[in-house]
Amino acid sequence: GEFPCFFKSAAKIRCFAPIPIFHVPIPQEHWATELWRNACKEAQLYKEKGNQCYREGTYRDAVSGYHRALLQLRGLDPSLPSPIPNLGPQGPALTPEQENLLHTTQTDCYNNLAACLLQMEPVNYERVKEYSQKDLERQPDNAKALYRAGVAFFHLQDYDQARHYLMAAVNRKPKDANVRRYLQWTQLELSSYHRKEKQLYLGMFG
Repeated sequence: GEFPCFFKSAAKIRCFAPIPIFHVPIPQEHWATELWRNACKEAQLYKEKGNQCYREGTYRDAVSGYHRALLQLRGLDPSLPSPIPNLGPQGPALTPEQENLLHTTQTDCYNNLAACLLQMEPVNYERVKEYSQKDLERQPDNAKALYRAGVAFFHLQDYDQARHYLMAAVNRKPKDANVRRYLQWTQLELSSYHRKEKQLYLGMFG
């Protein structure tokens, strides 16, 4: 009735203690970098979709694409509160390359949004003005943004501001027929306004 020797050995075997699993902590910067990269990639895809829709003339879909891109970028901007943990003001500082990519994509989206809105009836000139000015905060010499801001102010009947932006645009694109046309219309409106103002003044004190 003796067990074979290998059974005797087996009977003496105790359960092995569980092998400890070591969790290596991943630095917050690595998580933030990965989150930043993924969100930025999503934003680029939405922007490209917007560009495609713009080329196809489906401006409403293009606007949707640019808005979605900006929503993705909003969580990455360190100057704005972020819904994404470890990003925004509470996240690590952006590298110069990240900051440049962020701001370039934002300004592209704002510029393209203004272009889309000018193609959609009825034109929302308040939004065109807003997006053009956001673009100009980063790219003050952008001739297209200057022109669109001038057009928006013209239709909002703020002719002094319209002239300011259109003069800046014509200095950068002196041969652009659209810029020159709007600048001429603006100067005519200002002349008419000053002429009426003078007549009113003479009527009151003449």
